[in-house]
Amino acid sequence: MTSHAGRTAGPSGSSGPSARPSAGPFAGTGQLNGVRRTVELDALAEDPRVDLLVIGGGVTGVGVALDAAARGLRTVLVEARDLAFGTSRWSSKLVHGGLRYLASGRVKVARESAVERDVLMTRTAPHLIRALPQLVPLLPDLLRPGQASLIRAGFHAGDALRLSAGTPGALLPRVRRIDAARTRQLVPGVRTAGLRGALVAHDGQLVDDARLVVALARTAAQYGASVLTRVRAESVTGTSARLVDALSGQTLTVTAGAVVNATGVWAGEVDTSIKLRPSRGTHLLVDAATLGYPVAALTVPVPGSTSRFVFALPQQLGRVAIGLTDEDAPGPIPDEPQPTEAELTFLLDTVNAALATALTRADVRGAYAGLRPLIDTGGGSTADISREHAVLESPSGMITVVGGKLTTYRRMAEDAVDAAVRLRGLPARTCWTARLPLVGAPGHRDSRPAPAGGVPASLLARHGGVAHEVLAAGELSPLAEGLDVTRAEVAYAVTHEGALDVADVLDRRTRIGLVAEDAERARKAVEEIIAETVAE
Repeated sequence: MTSHAGRTAGPSGSSGPSARPSAGPFAGTGQLNGVRRTVELDALAEDPRVDLLVIGGGVTGVGVALDAAARGLRTVLVEARDLAFGTSRWSSKLVHGGLRYLASGRVKVARESAVERDVLMTRTAPHLIRALPQLVPLLPDLLRPGQASLIRAGFHAGDALRLSAGTPGALLPRVRRIDAARTRQLVPGVRTAGLRGALVAHDGQLVDDARLVVALARTAAQYGASVLTRVRAESVTGTSARLVDALSGQTLTVTAGAVVNATGVWAGEVDTSIKLRPSRGTHLLVDAATLGYPVAALTVPVPGSTSRFVFALPQQLGRVAIGLTDEDAPGPIPDEPQPTEAELTFLLDTVNAALATALTRADVRGAYAGLRPLIDTGGGSTADISREHAVLESPSGMITVVGGKLTTYRRMAEDAVDAAVRLRGLPARTCWTARLPLVGAPGHRDSRPAPAGGVPASLLARHGGVAHEVLAAGELSPLAEGLDVTRAEVAYAVTHEGALDVADVLDRRTRIGLVAEDAERARKAVEEIIAETVAE
């Protein structure tokens, strides 16, 4: 196996925003739906020759598809299930600057994270990301002697990374210490006995990780990529694959200038020369009210570790996610990994050390787990395995991109397409995704200023500059009492975001499904809206 993890340049040429348009009624649009899927499958059957075939619809795969399509390559992405079906929807939703990697001496990975965070927050997806205060309370018995000084030094090193990446302090404020009163304002549920204030740093937080994947896929489609969900790739080689439409059962064989395997933890099933060591990261969900509706991430050191923390992260839909673990996950890869009781106990015990009122198992409204696609480097803890990505060429000529993390998806995609261009001589422009705004971002051609009056703040946070399109899709009434997702957002998920069924809407377009009780309350309304929308 040959590694191509280094950065390369494609053939020279213009790197502007023009790209090969899609044929047919969807040319130049970022609209994904069942009709477009059918049209593009038919077009592929008529002409099955493509420049680049991408397998996998997670953040890395859609990033590769966007990079390739924006360079002018005829690009097809196939995903066996739905966009963001795998690891990409199970993250902490942090766009982070790599502070943890500094603690273990991985300066390159940390620097790359800071640079890519800056790209996301200032150019490609600022509408989906906010600056999140990360607060470490100064409490007796929580920190070992000297640990506060180590954390402060780490925070300042992270701030140096921010400066080196060019991210302004107005966007991510500098490290500071706050008093006990301000600490309680940011995290009302914090333990107050002996509280001496807190150390505060800032990082980026996505409103939702799956929504970033959808925005990337839609932007890729706008630049001419065919994004095909419910399509399975079989008999994959470096230049071809048999595609199976899971909805119709029909098959076709595609020939490609290059094939990129971006299937994450399933990469070894597509290319058996790849050896991964998955690590399970688990989060639990509680109502924000149980912690007093925090506006900062409560950051609690894991006992015995100098670089690991448990975070209580404010989320959309009135929840707080508490995570995360880092456990070996050997064996077959499940469609949906399940948290263990031991992991939930660990998370509760760790976060409770910093809370005034301890959380119990009864407070847990939901839980989820994701598998990190770590490259197998032998023994040791998965927490010690590098998060650096790699681009690998298999004996069959297939190009696989593995490792990495959500924050660095764009660089991973660039490296993968660069390798395909170099190895296969594809006629591509140079990469320019670092300055390409996604659907909904300021500067994107379809973005508009926020409509005046009456638009829920939650809708604007999820859709940014295309909120006007969402408003035109349906009613602003909520799906169910206590849920700030509107009927219009469900209709829009079907007409513009590629949702094909109820699970796509509940579990990946809205994230209502993270709490089973919420999903059941909303299910009937979602079913009705999908039926009405498809019938129109």
